[in-house]
Amino acid sequence: MVVETERDDMTWWKCEQCGMMFDSHEDAEDHEANCDAEEPSYLQ
Repeated sequence: MVVETERDDMTWWKCEQCGMMFDSHEDAEDHEANCDAEEPSYLQ
């Protein structure tokens, strides 16, 4: 599920599975559909 949150006077959407944040609701939903609930792969 994607959760809306406020940070730095902006609205962000957060993936509840991994915690990654997006400035676009569509991007967050697209990510969540493919999220493996582990650390984001860009950290590897």
